[in-house]
Amino acid sequence: MEQLPEDWQRGLVIVAHPDDIEYGAAAAVARWTGQGKDIRYLLATSGEAGIAGMPPAQAAPLREAEEIAGAREVGVHTVEFLGHPDGRIEEGLALRRDIAAAIRRHRPEMVVLFNFGDTWAPGFVNSADHRALGRSAMDAISDAGNEWIFPEIAELAPWSARWAAVVGPVATHAVDVGDQLDKARASLAAHRRYLQVLSAVPVSEQVNEIVAMATGPKEGFPAAHAVGFELFTFG
Repeated sequence: MEQLPEDWQRGLVIVAHPDDIEYGAAAAVARWTGQGKDIRYLLATSGEAGIAGMPPAQAAPLREAEEIAGAREVGVHTVEFLGHPDGRIEEGLALRRDIAAAIRRHRPEMVVLFNFGDTWAPGFVNSADHRALGRSAMDAISDAGNEWIFPEIAELAPWSARWAAVVGPVATHAVDVGDQLDKARASLAAHRRYLQVLSAVPVSEQVNEIVAMATGPKEGFPAAHAVGFELFTFG
């Protein structure tokens, strides 16, 4: 397994919901901001349907606030929410356009995405939102560099990212995050209300288990703690 390229300065992490980043990529984000890179977050939804017993109008600002707090723990200070409906993200032109516009605004060299395959593992189906967001985002990376596909965003200059790195069960590349584990835990722990509803297990125990799973050793990569990615090259 190869080292993920790091000869870039600007990165954009694109996911469906608050907490998606913290479940997989936060330790890598902390590594990159520690290198002085400009990392920004783009979320399709505000996670408003994610807390049982809490109406969406109340959950949305809470989950946005938790995401912004979690981002700060790993050195990210720009967090944008697109306002698509949680649980009802639609793959297609409207989402591609919104993401392409965001890519043109933020102008990343590296785009980071979350698993958008049909499954997590045999017998474990991935969510509809993750599938729709990731597939549209991959198309939007190309759309952002084409001046003719979405004339309605022509005021934004076309931009071509160099790579997309997808966090998920398939990994071709990795980064060593052994020095970033505490920051990754703090970032996930910022989603306290969400985690409290998700499980009766204390938040600290959930955080330790999730970060350990996300940053375990990767076969063929010489680090005790690593985040793995499937790397795609554009342009």
